Amino acid sequence: MDWLLVCLGNPGKEYEATRHNIGFMAADELAERENIKINKLKYRALAGEVRAGGQRVLVIKPQTYMNLSGEAVKLAGGFHKIPQDHVLVISDDVVLPLGKLRIRAGGSAGGHNGLKNIIAHLGTDQFPRIRVGVGAPEHPDYEMIDWVTGRFSQAEMKIVQEAVGKAVDAALCVIQNDVQTAQNLFN
Repeated sequence: MDWLLVCLGNPGKEYEATRHNIGFMAADELAERENIKINKLKYRALAGEVRAGGQRVLVIKPQTYMNLSGEAVKLAGGFHKIPQDHVLVISDDVVLPLGKLRIRAGGSAGGHNGLKNIIAHLGTDQFPRIRVGVGAPEHPDYEMIDWVTGRFSQAEMKIVQEAVGKAVDAALCVIQNDVQTAQNLFN
Protein backbone atom coordinates (compact mmCIF):
# COMPACT_ATOMS: atom_id res chain seq x y z
CA MET A 1 0.00 0.00 0.00
CA ASP A 2 1.17 3.49 -0.87
CA TRP A 3 -1.42 5.52 1.04
CA LEU A 4 -3.81 5.16 3.96
CA LEU A 5 -7.03 7.14 3.55
CA VAL A 6 -8.69 7.43 6.97
CA CYS A 7 -12.35 8.44 6.82
CA LEU A 8 -13.52 9.36 10.31
CA GLY A 9 -16.92 8.65 11.80
CA ASN A 10 -18.72 6.63 14.43
CA PRO A 11 -20.00 3.11 13.73
CA GLY A 12 -23.67 2.24 14.09
CA LYS A 13 -27.00 3.18 12.52
CA GLU A 14 -27.65 5.86 15.15
CA TYR A 15 -24.69 7.87 13.82
CA GLU A 16 -25.40 7.59 10.09
CA ALA A 17 -25.68 10.96 8.34
CA THR A 18 -24.53 12.90 11.42
CA ARG A 19 -22.03 15.76 11.38
CA HIS A 20 -19.28 13.61 12.93
CA ASN A 21 -19.69 11.05 10.12
CA ILE A 22 -18.59 13.23 7.22
CA GLY A 23 -15.55 10.97 6.80
CA PHE A 24 -17.71 7.85 6.53
CA MET A 25 -19.87 9.66 3.96
CA ALA A 26 -16.73 10.43 1.92
CA ALA A 27 -15.64 6.77 2.09
CA ASP A 28 -19.08 5.70 0.87
CA GLU A 29 -18.95 8.25 -1.96
CA LEU A 30 -15.51 6.99 -3.02
CA ALA A 31 -16.68 3.36 -2.85
CA GLU A 32 -19.68 4.16 -5.06
CA ARG A 33 -17.60 6.09 -7.60
CA GLU A 34 -14.87 3.48 -7.85
CA ASN A 35 -17.18 0.47 -7.51
CA ILE A 36 -15.28 -0.92 -4.52
CA LYS A 37 -16.38 -2.28 -1.18
CA ILE A 38 -15.14 -0.96 2.14
CA ASN A 39 -16.40 -3.86 4.20
CA LYS A 40 -13.51 -6.07 5.31
CA LEU A 41 -13.11 -5.91 9.08
CA LYS A 42 -9.36 -5.42 9.59
CA TYR A 43 -7.24 -3.19 11.82
CA ARG A 44 -10.29 -2.37 13.99
CA ALA A 45 -11.79 -0.74 10.88
CA LEU A 46 -13.80 -1.52 7.78
CA ALA A 47 -11.28 -1.57 4.95
CA GLY A 48 -11.16 -1.60 1.17
CA GLU A 49 -8.61 -0.87 -1.53
CA VAL A 50 -8.68 1.54 -4.44
CA ARG A 51 -6.15 2.61 -7.05
CA ALA A 52 -5.62 6.31 -7.65
CA GLY A 53 -3.12 7.52 -10.21
CA GLY A 54 -1.11 4.31 -9.97
CA GLN A 55 -1.09 4.48 -6.15
CA ARG A 56 -2.51 1.67 -4.02
CA VAL A 57 -4.75 3.22 -1.36
CA LEU A 58 -6.12 1.44 1.70
CA VAL A 59 -9.37 3.17 2.68
CA ILE A 60 -10.52 2.66 6.26
CA LYS A 61 -13.55 3.57 8.33
CA PRO A 62 -12.43 3.05 11.96
CA GLN A 63 -14.93 1.06 13.99
CA THR A 64 -13.54 2.19 17.36
CA TYR A 65 -15.66 5.33 17.80
CA MET A 66 -14.23 8.74 17.09
CA ASN A 67 -12.09 9.30 20.17
CA LEU A 68 -10.15 6.03 19.59
CA SER A 69 -9.63 6.37 15.81
CA GLY A 70 -5.85 6.38 16.21
CA GLU A 71 -5.90 2.68 17.15
CA ALA A 72 -7.10 1.69 13.68
CA VAL A 73 -4.74 4.15 12.00
CA LYS A 74 -1.72 2.80 13.87
CA LEU A 75 -2.64 -0.83 13.15
CA ALA A 76 -3.30 -0.32 9.43
CA GLY A 77 -0.43 2.09 8.82
CA GLY A 78 2.00 -0.02 10.82
CA PHE A 79 1.04 -3.26 9.10
CA HIS A 80 1.54 -1.74 5.63
CA LYS A 81 4.53 0.43 6.68
CA ILE A 82 2.84 3.55 5.34
CA PRO A 83 4.82 6.72 6.07
CA GLN A 84 2.94 9.30 8.16
CA ASP A 85 2.94 11.83 5.34
CA HIS A 86 0.91 9.28 3.35
CA VAL A 87 -1.77 8.97 6.03
CA LEU A 88 -4.58 11.19 4.76
CA VAL A 89 -7.51 11.89 7.10
CA ILE A 90 -10.98 13.18 6.20
CA SER A 91 -12.91 14.60 9.16
CA ASP A 92 -15.61 17.05 10.15
CA ASP A 93 -14.80 20.55 11.42
CA VAL A 94 -17.19 22.66 13.50
CA VAL A 95 -15.10 25.81 13.05
CA LEU A 96 -15.61 25.85 9.28
CA PRO A 97 -18.90 26.95 7.73
CA LEU A 98 -21.09 24.17 6.38
CA GLY A 99 -19.62 22.71 3.21
CA LYS A 100 -16.28 24.55 3.25
CA LEU A 101 -13.09 22.46 2.88
CA ARG A 102 -9.72 23.06 4.50
CA ILE A 103 -6.74 20.99 3.42
CA ARG A 104 -3.55 21.00 5.46
CA ALA A 105 -0.26 19.07 5.35
CA GLY A 106 -0.25 18.84 9.16
CA GLY A 107 -1.07 20.75 12.30
CA SER A 108 -2.99 20.58 15.53
CA ALA A 109 -6.16 18.61 16.19
CA GLY A 110 -8.13 21.84 16.58
CA GLY A 111 -10.22 20.27 19.35
CA HIS A 112 -11.24 17.26 17.23
CA ASN A 113 -11.04 14.13 19.39
CA GLY A 114 -10.51 11.77 16.46
CA LEU A 115 -7.55 13.81 15.20
CA LYS A 116 -6.19 14.12 18.77
CA ASN A 117 -6.17 10.34 19.09
CA ILE A 118 -4.53 9.85 15.69
CA ILE A 119 -1.81 12.37 16.62
CA ALA A 120 -1.27 10.52 19.92
CA HIS A 121 -0.96 7.13 18.21
CA LEU A 122 1.27 8.34 15.36
CA GLY A 123 3.38 10.51 17.64
CA THR A 124 3.17 13.41 15.19
CA ASP A 125 0.71 15.92 13.78
CA GLN A 126 2.52 15.98 10.44
CA PHE A 127 0.08 14.07 8.26
CA PRO A 128 -2.28 15.55 5.65
CA ARG A 129 -5.93 16.09 6.42
CA ILE A 130 -9.07 17.31 4.74
CA ARG A 131 -11.52 18.98 7.07
CA VAL A 132 -15.11 19.41 5.96
CA GLY A 133 -17.09 22.20 7.57
CA VAL A 134 -20.23 21.18 9.44
CA GLY A 135 -20.81 24.58 11.05
CA ALA A 136 -21.21 25.32 14.74
CA PRO A 137 -24.32 25.47 16.89
CA GLU A 138 -25.95 28.91 16.88
CA HIS A 139 -26.45 28.97 20.63
CA PRO A 140 -23.27 28.98 22.79
CA ASP A 141 -24.87 26.78 25.48
CA TYR A 142 -25.62 23.98 23.01
CA GLU A 143 -23.61 20.86 23.91
CA MET A 144 -20.99 20.19 21.23
CA ILE A 145 -21.41 16.40 21.49
CA ASP A 146 -25.11 16.80 20.72
CA TRP A 147 -24.22 19.01 17.76
CA VAL A 148 -21.66 16.70 16.14
CA THR A 149 -23.82 13.61 16.68
CA GLY A 150 -26.86 15.46 15.34
CA ARG A 151 -28.28 14.94 11.87
CA PHE A 152 -28.25 17.43 9.05
CA SER A 153 -31.49 19.09 7.96
CA GLN A 154 -32.79 18.37 4.45
CA ALA A 155 -31.61 21.80 3.31
CA GLU A 156 -28.13 21.16 4.75
CA MET A 157 -27.87 17.71 3.11
CA LYS A 158 -27.64 19.20 -0.39
CA ILE A 159 -24.61 21.29 0.71
CA VAL A 160 -23.15 18.32 2.59
CA GLN A 161 -23.42 15.96 -0.39
CA GLU A 162 -21.63 18.48 -2.60
CA ALA A 163 -18.92 19.00 0.04
CA VAL A 164 -18.43 15.25 0.46
CA GLY A 165 -17.94 14.92 -3.30
CA LYS A 166 -15.37 17.71 -3.22
CA ALA A 167 -13.61 16.08 -0.25
CA VAL A 168 -13.25 12.87 -2.28
CA ASP A 169 -11.94 14.88 -5.24
CA ALA A 170 -9.49 16.64 -2.92
CA ALA A 171 -8.30 13.33 -1.41
CA LEU A 172 -7.66 11.88 -4.87
CA CYS A 173 -5.83 15.08 -5.81
CA VAL A 174 -3.56 14.83 -2.73
CA ILE A 175 -2.79 11.19 -3.55
CA GLN A 176 -2.24 11.71 -7.28
CA ASN A 177 -0.47 15.07 -7.02
CA ASP A 178 0.31 16.63 -3.64
CA VAL A 179 -1.17 18.63 -0.77
CA GLN A 180 -0.23 21.99 -2.30
CA THR A 181 -2.09 21.25 -5.54
CA ALA A 182 -5.18 20.15 -3.60
CA GLN A 183 -5.02 23.29 -1.43
CA ASN A 184 -4.86 25.50 -4.52
CA LEU A 185 -7.87 23.77 -6.05
CA PHE A 186 -10.11 23.09 -3.04
CA ASN A 187 -9.34 25.41 -0.09
